[in-house]
Amino acid sequence: MRRFPPERIVCLTEETVETLYLLGAEDRIVGVSGYAVRPKRVRAEKPRVSAFTSADIPKILALEPDLVLTFSDLQADIAAALLREGVTVMGYNQRDVAGILAMIRHLGAMVGQSKRAARLVHHYEQRLAKLEAKAEGRARPTVYFEEWDEPMITGIGWVSELIEIAGGREAFPELAGKDKAKDRFVTPQQVIAAAPDVILASWCGKKVRPEKIAARAGWDSIPAVREGRIVEIKSPLILQPGPAALTDGLDAIAAALA
Repeated sequence: MRRFPPERIVCLTEETVETLYLLGAEDRIVGVSGYAVRPKRVRAEKPRVSAFTSADIPKILALEPDLVLTFSDLQADIAAALLREGVTVMGYNQRDVAGILAMIRHLGAMVGQSKRAARLVHHYEQRLAKLEAKAEGRARPTVYFEEWDEPMITGIGWVSELIEIAGGREAFPELAGKDKAKDRFVTPQQVIAAAPDVILASWCGKKVRPEKIAARAGWDSIPAVREGRIVEIKSPLILQPGPAALTDGLDAIAAALA
């Protein structure tokens, strides 16, 4: 890192963009992912330099970043290419609620906003505890979260945790801790056997088609299908392991379970 705190940051995923805005450090951002939509003004304010698994390396280099923020093994090749060019890269890999909170603290420290990050984390911790307490003592509907439809992929760790916090019961708790999508494949028969009361779906950037879910062979026996409780949650709200998931994403889950 050429300067500390870094003055020119490129964010290749959405959650670090939103976090930096919330920390009042948005002036340090010089480039973002094409998927960054929170806050809304980011699309007008910051140049887009990447998709998710691909990036415009020359465009990033032209921005002369002090720091590039990446996420997970899916961006490992991008990170390696930038490291070979002498760019400082920080790769986050948070997969649960604790990891999200740790990311916020760490990023706050890197931009000289440790106290503000601590306050933000405390706010989220209080919010999560309040919603969890609200759900205590109530009947818990079984929830199947579908992250992708072909092949069918059930929800990752932080999604499963938020379902439980909102008052639901994860349909596949044994899979929720698996980081890689290929380890969270499920079959139509497994979902039928799980008999979820609610189906939540977020197809990672593709519009969910509840009627297609309901029309799957044998799914008319599933309580969620019979009762018409198939709900889409937009990807930017729930599939980004950052502030959006802890706020609007969690609220969307709670509303679907009410």
